[in-house]
Amino acid sequence: MRIVITGASGNVGTALLRALPAEHDVVGVVRRPPSAQGVYERVDWRSLDLTDPDAIPKLRNVFDEADAVVHLAWGFQPTHDVDYLNRLGVGGTSAVLQAAHTSGVGQLIHMSSVGTYAGGSYGQRVDESWPTTGIDSSPYSRDKSAAEAILDEYEERLGSSAIPIARMRPGFIVQRAAASGLMRYGLPGYVPMQLVPWLPVLPLDRNLCIPLIHADDVAAAIVLAVERRATGPFNLAGEPPMGRDDVAAALGARAVHVPAGVLGALVDLTWRTRLQHIDRGWLDLAFSVPLLDCSRARTELEWAPKWTAQEALADLLEGVADSAHTTSPPLRRRSVVDLLRRDLTDGLISSRRLP
Repeated sequence: MRIVITGASGNVGTALLRALPAEHDVVGVVRRPPSAQGVYERVDWRSLDLTDPDAIPKLRNVFDEADAVVHLAWGFQPTHDVDYLNRLGVGGTSAVLQAAHTSGVGQLIHMSSVGTYAGGSYGQRVDESWPTTGIDSSPYSRDKSAAEAILDEYEERLGSSAIPIARMRPGFIVQRAAASGLMRYGLPGYVPMQLVPWLPVLPLDRNLCIPLIHADDVAAAIVLAVERRATGPFNLAGEPPMGRDDVAAALGARAVHVPAGVLGALVDLTWRTRLQHIDRGWLDLAFSVPLLDCSRARTELEWAPKWTAQEALADLLEGVADSAHTTSPPLRRRSVVDLLRRDLTDGLISSRRLP
């Protein structure tokens, strides 16, 4: 098969490259192609920014004769430029869909998220019929919801003429190889990531309960969806869900209850004053998203996670302690000195467009 993957060098993309059988012809669409080594060596890389005005005709050229397009590309930073993140996430999804339809690709796999779901069922499991209207205070959630609305409108308008679309709705995705990238997105440049596993105290609301999943399990579900030409939405999560005390235990830290509202105000203040990179929407998301009923994936894809949620978090934290990374631009390791230098010369990661 000829499989085109947008965002192929990121967290899920890297795991997917490990999971795809060697006989497939893989094309990767990214802004900054990685060096052709390791897992990235098998890929025919194409440099393309989904926010470019001419992205659609460029994508059509890449999608020509593709059996499947896996759309993973998304932006998590800069959180201080939500218009750009919207153009990348929502506009990029629209561009990929238009190009895929015009090119007549065999199937589109869209990476959605638990963040697409509405609130109102925190700590309870929902299936794929739960409303996908998102969490309004989270720009990430709003954009995930808007991207799915584009797919809804397309399928309703074209009916049987629409290309087959599968939507993956995983919980929060982690893995060892993404440790450097994830920490760079979340930690200020002046905080060495290796300090995270040594936190003595975890100040967090005791009610935390979130779905977590290892990137390898998400990749396995995507491979199954491609092989079976599956359509429709699929919830994906490791078990059991992660609570505050589970996170504290993984860190070896003492859990201290801090109400989500108080912590949210602190997060908002430090984000607005540029002291750290994460906007309050991410905290609101963590205390609003439901847990996931994954029965449909288990039944229709015969999928089951190989990693428990606790094992997935432990894998990430081991990677954090070891500064685990890959050679791709989103996931490569950067020193504190390099991070601070870029903050001074290029602007903070929460403001610049190439994190």
